Amino acid sequence: MSEFEKRVREIEENASEAIKKAADLDRLNEIRISFLGKKGILTSVLKSMKDVPPEDRPMVGKWVNDARAVIEGRMEETRRYLEAEKQNARLKAEEIDVTLPAKTKAYGHRHPNTSVLEEVERIFVGMGYEVIEGPEIEYDEYNFTKLNIPANHPAKDEQDTFYITDDILLRTQTSPVQARIMEQGRLPIRMIAPGRVFRSDEVDATHSPSFHQIEGLVIDKGITFADLKGTLDVFAKKLFGPDTKTKFRPHHFPFTEPSAEVDVSCFKCGGKGCRFCKGEGWIEILGCGMVHPHVLEMCGIDPEVYGGFAFGVGLERITLLKYEIDDMRLLYENDVRFLRQF
Repeated sequence: MSEFEKRVREIEENASEAIKKAADLDRLNEIRISFLGKKGILTSVLKSMKDVPPEDRPMVGKWVNDARAVIEGRMEETRRYLEAEKQNARLKAEEIDVTLPAKTKAYGHRHPNTSVLEEVERIFVGMGYEVIEGPEIEYDEYNFTKLNIPANHPAKDEQDTFYITDDILLRTQTSPVQARIMEQGRLPIRMIAPGRVFRSDEVDATHSPSFHQIEGLVIDKGITFADLKGTLDVFAKKLFGPDTKTKFRPHHFPFTEPSAEVDVSCFKCGGKGCRFCKGEGWIEILGCGMVHPHVLEMCGIDPEVYGGFAFGVGLERITLLKYEIDDMRLLYENDVRFLRQF
């Protein structure tokens, strides 16, 4: 056996042994480069052909090519084996257990306040009202003056107001929307104005510095207190149930005259008295009254020709009643364990 043949056989054996020990595809590629690359061990034999007598060069070339074919064949066989092992390991790691419960998507739903607001809007839209919104940052003139609450009026002290400047404030009620609509002069008017309002109240179970109101307004010829009573009676029955009764108690509001507070019969006990209504059989829900003539005048409406009524209800109040929630703070804490109940 010639020196060249012995050398080629030794390279082939060394390559085969290295291929056997290859643990992964990266190591197999390193062996390929080491033996078959441009600067590889077997390639160096071909580069030394200049030292081989011309008559022996064909035989040496054949030995090298045969060794290359053997090495490449074993490398291909090992590559397929390692790729199959890698695939099996990945499949095992990503194996799906069809007996496990499926992953469900968590779907959100409407907040209790939103659900009740939409229900109230449906009730009044069904009676021919339109829903109108107004600015939360309001002028003192619309928030107080045009609602018959002048600078020295006691009612202004009762509403602890967030003032931005002497003339601009965060609205304390949604009634300014009514004044803005009335002064436009497009009569008749049948509207509700839901929205967020702000008062400097301490946070507790029934108070918050930010809450929501729904104001209602009707302006037309021939409107009487009987129309107001009938409207609110229908509203109460639609919201709390067909057996609900309403009761009107005299009260005072600067922007209405006469004014009243409205109670509904307890929808838990039917008016017999229970823990929910504190044994009285009645629950207060809103304030209302006939629009004060002076308010009409300030908004450019002739009180001798037109009249109307207004009412205001706290959205959180009826939400608490409807869902029997005893603490308003729960509505704003964003606890999904609480919100999922609705």
